[in-house]
Amino acid sequence: METSAIQKKQQITDMKKRMSDIYLAISWREINRTYFDKSMAWFQHKMYGIDGNGGVGGFNEQEAEQLYDALNDLSNRIRRAAESIKAPANTISAAI
Repeated sequence: METSAIQKKQQITDMKKRMSDIYLAISWREINRTYFDKSMAWFQHKMYGIDGNGGVGGFNEQEAEQLYDALNDLSNRIRRAAESIKAPANTISAAI
């Protein structure tokens, strides 16, 4: 069993590493506010795989699924925004 990535109770303790490709491109504060509504300290502890007392912690199965859903929702929103770029441009009125 890979003890560094998954601890007892199936906690994912290496989420920040798993998110390394997008970690700096995402507003984790907004992800937390929109999808979790917990304190930012709580969320950061989860990302870093620690508990509030500095011990081992992380995302449990339900929280990991919630983050999975949040990132999928965000990716869909980004895709819709990107597709709107290809939409026909509105004509600019002469009053502007």
